[in-house]
Amino acid sequence: MRLRALLDTDALGLRLLGGEDELDRTVRGVMTTDLRDPSRYLSGGELVLTGLAWRGNAADSEPFVRILVQAGVTALAAGEAELAHVPDDLVVACARHRLPLFAVHESVAFATITEHVVRQVSGERAGDLAAVVDRHRRMMTSGPAGGGPDVVLDLLGSDLDLRAWVLSPAGRLIAGPKVGGPGLPADVCARLAAEHLAAARTGRRGPHRVTLGSATYSLFAVRGGGRSPQGPRDVRETMLSEWLLAVEADAGDWPEERLDLLHGVTQLIAVERDRRDAARTVRRRLAQEILELVQAGAAPGEIAARLRVAAPVLLPGQGTAPHWQVVVARVEWQGGDLEGGPVAQSLLEEILVDPLATGPEPSDRIAVAHTGDEAVALVPLPAVPSEHDGSETGILADVLLESVRDPLSAGLDDDGRVTLGVSASVHSAEGLRGALEEARHARRVAAARSGRVCAAGHQELASHVLLLPFVPDDVRRAFTARLLDPLRDYDRRHRAELIPTLEAFLDCDGSWTRCATRLHLHVNTLRYRVGRIEQLTSRDLSRLEDKLDFFLALRMS
Repeated sequence: MRLRALLDTDALGLRLLGGEDELDRTVRGVMTTDLRDPSRYLSGGELVLTGLAWRGNAADSEPFVRILVQAGVTALAAGEAELAHVPDDLVVACARHRLPLFAVHESVAFATITEHVVRQVSGERAGDLAAVVDRHRRMMTSGPAGGGPDVVLDLLGSDLDLRAWVLSPAGRLIAGPKVGGPGLPADVCARLAAEHLAAARTGRRGPHRVTLGSATYSLFAVRGGGRSPQGPRDVRETMLSEWLLAVEADAGDWPEERLDLLHGVTQLIAVERDRRDAARTVRRRLAQEILELVQAGAAPGEIAARLRVAAPVLLPGQGTAPHWQVVVARVEWQGGDLEGGPVAQSLLEEILVDPLATGPEPSDRIAVAHTGDEAVALVPLPAVPSEHDGSETGILADVLLESVRDPLSAGLDDDGRVTLGVSASVHSAEGLRGALEEARHARRVAAARSGRVCAAGHQELASHVLLLPFVPDDVRRAFTARLLDPLRDYDRRHRAELIPTLEAFLDCDGSWTRCATRLHLHVNTLRYRVGRIEQLTSRDLSRLEDKLDFFLALRMS
């Protein structure tokens, strides 16, 4: 708003004392201060309100005005309640520095002026941003992308002073402002996604407000524009694949106009979401064709031909055939009334893609098909894994699980499960069938565990971990009770720490010296504890069979 508009509002009780030639200056905000040096709190463009408590004598006016001018203040308004008038020295100083000066009548509260300015400035900014958003929407929907969600988020920052981020349901950062301070930490992204999914399950209307530390965020759902007007039948069908807009502000007291504007922003971001969905159509079809060939037992040559077609689409510019990895996901809901395959497909496409990848190559390189409640992802690996150094390449089940477990668990609530299986990488069509079976078997191992979100990798299929989940519960309880209950009872009565000692002894491969060092014990004390373990269980820890029994019992307990 312009300074001239302030004089035209009689209710504000403003009287111009100087600066007639500067009344077309723009006011971007308002600040009340009685500090001698308020510069640290000024960003430029403010109308500064002061009660003159900073002024001890006439010499204080010149440095005060100089500080305001250097900070880029638009104008100064001085209250008459304290001194009954505005001192001449302040009028002279403002005139010297060409800073417009107003007198505020003693009957007018500073809060009245502040409320008026904020309301006018916010309305003008919202109108300007709405026009920009509308232009950007037309540009994105009628032709090539207009810069994606990042452009819209930058507009929110520059026009409404709002910092905002677009997140996936699993807490992956999809877009953020390029300016305006540090980004959003990964743990905060995960917490916000979890809160959003949990609120979505309750059916509460957004935006949902969340306070983390000293910051408050308002969470808006980004719903795809390509869905039917009636909307989805059930929130569970879409919430694990829909993006969300996290705004660092408390929208609880926002006027309807601003809320409508933010909902319009989410619709604009949804255009980009739908564009990415459309781009995945070809990859989905390729994955479905390859999956059907593998499951039908097609000849390796036929599968290899389809892989050669898929490779340029998923990894453009690669001169050599990539290695491949298979990830299987299953989404199951209690009651069995929802098909989990489409949800699992969308979920895999979100959690296996790095949306922040840069460079000429597309970031979305995952081909995902679905059948029934299961989704299968074909993941190309551009780097050829070493056959000799034993290093892990590609997607690791434990890393994948750690990144998505907390947010997804909040959305699944008490009636849903997500289980994931990850294969080793293979380099030929002949190995793809084995990779698919490996990933499916790993997923079954994950499904045998407790928890709403579980994952297992191919590494676990070559160890005792594969067997333990399938041991019946009654056998598991009997086996562990026979070996460990005597030790637990003894520890409760004597605080002897026999169970921790047993775990450390086995971890150290039965080495007395290394185990004593780890536990900070004398070797003789360690020998006494091990002797007590053997006495209570009638086992001999020098025998491989007994060591193995204890090891398995600890793993199953």
